[in-house]
Amino acid sequence: METVDIQELLSTYVIPWGIKIALALVIFIVGRIVVASVVGIVTRVMEKRGTDEILVAFLVSILRWVLLLFVIIAALSQLGIDTTSLVALLGAAGLAIGLSLQSSLSNFASGVMLITFRPFTKGDFVEAGGASGVIEKINIFTTTMTTPDNKEIIVPNGAILSNNITNFSARPTRRVDMVFGISYDDDLLVAKRVLQDIIAADDRVLREPAPVIALGELADSSVNFLVRPWAKSGDYWALKWDITEAVKLKFDEAGISIPYPQMDVHLEREDAAQEDADDKA
Repeated sequence: METVDIQELLSTYVIPWGIKIALALVIFIVGRIVVASVVGIVTRVMEKRGTDEILVAFLVSILRWVLLLFVIIAALSQLGIDTTSLVALLGAAGLAIGLSLQSSLSNFASGVMLITFRPFTKGDFVEAGGASGVIEKINIFTTTMTTPDNKEIIVPNGAILSNNITNFSARPTRRVDMVFGISYDDDLLVAKRVLQDIIAADDRVLREPAPVIALGELADSSVNFLVRPWAKSGDYWALKWDITEAVKLKFDEAGISIPYPQMDVHLEREDAAQEDADDKA
């Protein structure tokens, strides 16, 4: 009797369910291999076409999770689970999670927009979302930057897309805007010639567009020259620092002073003021 019961148990439950579980495992394992192969092929195709590496990583990540979801559903269906109800349950759960995580979904949508329209890419120096730095990577919810002093900043994608984005690396050239003041007692033409010589002697200054050296303002304490050469974007800061140093040295050699803000105060003696008042009386 016991033998019959064990045989019935094996034939009714153990063997069928064992086969189902084995098939489900096979589907899951083979499915993961297929997903990895598909993702690898898509990655290689996009890289051969010169697609931006941030865009490749972003799309491949989404593709991997979508395909894995189908594999999991296929494996569960082999176990006899009603996948239609499961999909409906996942949809309802997704809606509930979406309502509770609106800011995260906003960051996700912003990440998709950043990847699609590409206002910047890896290696660009940008000012966005209240931070400045070199773009390292764009994730689904955040963007990672590295500051010039090597600090890592993680900015939500929503904060970036909802504010102005300044990409300092978008153009191959930049204009270096500088202002240099001289004293009212100094020779205007000599100072201008010194500035012209400094700009002309630096090979990093582009000839087109032509640099501008002009008298910009007669300020309270100084006569201000506008110096605006053009350079490659990578030379911007080095050129600005070197020209600033050269101007100070050359002005010192030429006897040209760089004034600082000052105020002349004229004091009148009290007795002299009283005499003036008596004379007027």
